[in-house]
Amino acid sequence: MHGGIIVAVEPPRRSGVPLSPTEQTYYEASAAARPMPPLAGRQLQARTVIVGGGFAGLATAASLAERGERDTVLLEAASVGHGASGRNGGFVFGGFSLEPEDLLRQIGAPAARSLYAATREAVALIRARIAAHGIACDAVEGGALWLDWFNSPASRQAMAARQTLLQEQFGVCWQPVGPQQVRQWLQTERYGGALLERDALHFHPLVYARGLAAALHEQGVQVLERSGAMRIEAEPTRPGSSDSRWRVHTACGGSVCAERVLVAGGGYLKRVLPALEGARLPIATYVVATEPLADAQHPIRTPAALYDNRFAFDYYRRTVDDRILWGGRISILQRDSRRIAHLLKRDLLRVFPQLQGVRLTHAWGGLMSYARHQMPQIGQLAPGLWYAQAFGGHGVAPTTLAGEWLAEAMQGTDLPQALQRYGLSSVFGAAGLLAAQARYSWAELRDALKDERR
Repeated sequence: MHGGIIVAVEPPRRSGVPLSPTEQTYYEASAAARPMPPLAGRQLQARTVIVGGGFAGLATAASLAERGERDTVLLEAASVGHGASGRNGGFVFGGFSLEPEDLLRQIGAPAARSLYAATREAVALIRARIAAHGIACDAVEGGALWLDWFNSPASRQAMAARQTLLQEQFGVCWQPVGPQQVRQWLQTERYGGALLERDALHFHPLVYARGLAAALHEQGVQVLERSGAMRIEAEPTRPGSSDSRWRVHTACGGSVCAERVLVAGGGYLKRVLPALEGARLPIATYVVATEPLADAQHPIRTPAALYDNRFAFDYYRRTVDDRILWGGRISILQRDSRRIAHLLKRDLLRVFPQLQGVRLTHAWGGLMSYARHQMPQIGQLAPGLWYAQAFGGHGVAPTTLAGEWLAEAMQGTDLPQALQRYGLSSVFGAAGLLAAQARYSWAELRDALKDERR
């Protein structure tokens, strides 16, 4: 999920605007149901078992199937796309949560270029899968517009430096857009100029997840919902043998025995593998959707996905049914829909004050998994026991890329060497969560101070 930073903890203030959003997400309300069966006490055998029905698990199953391996069981505790994969802003573009400048500094130019290019290939793979499987997920090829919130000489210089770095180091062209054009596309005086990444799209993430699951099911992959993993244990292939298989026990009483297991549960998976849980931060983020707006009233006149250059940024877009889907603010706290609506409505009005009377119909939160190093954690805990987590707020393309890497690794190709730098470093439990909140709060304060100096 893309999101900003949350520090506000004051009680909701009455604004005179009717706020009665449902706890159901906009995506759940607008996606056709495509239920899959549960494991329901059965004992299954498979070549591969995948724990987690989000983008990482689905992508790995798809990448295996595309390589001729369909003897896969995918276990989802709730329903496909229930977690961050079906709750995010729907932005699809290259890169990682870690800034490209930091990626270059940490692993060097050749490795950084290779990893970044692979995320752009993942965007192309998402497009190809949408087309190949006929997934009607409201994909909009509008690019992504990175907006200058501060409109100051320093912020203009920083954005120009980012444009130059991407062009010279990664071969990626982000097109400059002047303030006048931004104001034609967005009915607000909030921003200065922007940079447009044309090789980006946005879509309905839950429909995409369910559509990919349905395509896998048609190919013979067993996708099982309401079948949460409870325990994973090694099981010798025969008495006295050092060779083993893996058995995944589920909450519904059944189990799956397989040569290899991928654990891709993200921020929602608990008490299954402590080594994974201790290396990720489960972070909440928030999204709202407005009622549909008449075209004459709509302040967004561009098909691009939109976000700004603060650390604590807003991200939003115009949906195909003419709503505004607005996200932002990440936190260690989960909040109810009414509280989320009050917080994000205030953010919305800072950009589009003319929408004071617009009603929010949906408001929801969700959990992402973050690593301290801000890069995905992908690897192997033991022979045949794989993991993929911590995709943070920039996970749609990297989860798809992880599926490619994992499928290749399971067939004998090494994972990229550069990933070894980004391992399962401890997040220090509750202390790590508090430290993350302190960092986010400081970043938001710093943004506010810069804003005052405009």
